Amino acid sequence: MLTEVFEKLKSLQVVLSRKCEVEDEVDDIPKVLTTKIELLNRIKKSSSDKQKNFEDAQNRIEHMRTKMGEAEKERETYEKQMDQIKTQREYEALDKQIKDITAQEADYRKEIQKQETYLEELKIQIEKEKNLINKQEEEVKDEQAKIKHELKEKQKVLKTLEKEEQKITPGLDEDILFKFERIIKSKAGVGIVQIRNGICTGCHMILPSQFVNEVRAGTGIHFCPECSRILFWQEESEEDVNYIYDEEHRADDDDDTDEDEADDDTEDDSDSGDDNE
Repeated sequence: MLTEVFEKLKSLQVVLSRKCEVEDEVDDIPKVLTTKIELLNRIKKSSSDKQKNFEDAQNRIEHMRTKMGEAEKERETYEKQMDQIKTQREYEALDKQIKDITAQEADYRKEIQKQETYLEELKIQIEKEKNLINKQEEEVKDEQAKIKHELKEKQKVLKTLEKEEQKITPGLDEDILFKFERIIKSKAGVGIVQIRNGICTGCHMILPSQFVNEVRAGTGIHFCPECSRILFWQEESEEDVNYIYDEEHRADDDDDTDEDEADDDTEDDSDSGDDNE
């Protein structure tokens, strides 16, 4: 009876493991779209900021042109007053005012040229980002269609797996089934493993002999105390026995090698002592 349960759990493990993989794939599918949307929003934000800077620069140019026009009229007024001056002091004062206002005109003109150059650069950048936005919106649209198709296909796979799961689960204890599903999700799709040579093949922990005997006796469902996976006993085949023998033999050879090396070191030390004498 317990053997049948283990066989069901092994079959269920294959289904649940694949189901977890597909569910993870479903979760990952929208991530590409999210990245594309975030990029699109950043480009739009950048373009919006540049558009605002463009409008601000236009307003500054308009303001400076107004101020430059006022300065030009003021300079012309001062220049007309030149014909009416009578003293050297009046001439020097008026000449200074004309020079100052002329310098202001030059500053306004220079700043206007600077802002106009800035406007041209912004205009080019805004146009580039506009094209980039259009391209990115197309990519988002294509990705949305792709995701819709992929999700539809994944849902088909999940439905098939759920049907397979429903065929296997009847007769299994609900508590064991609940724990088993959680183990599958937390242990990379592996929830039931064999004990081999007294070791859990899931986490490679050496298990107590009494515990191994209980699993071997088949008295019930046992979980590994280290990794929580369900454990089952399977009589070791000749190949498994040979494998264990080879491992032990190799370990013995390694120990012999270490002992030989230790003996060689001892002899080398003795020879060194003789040489020193």
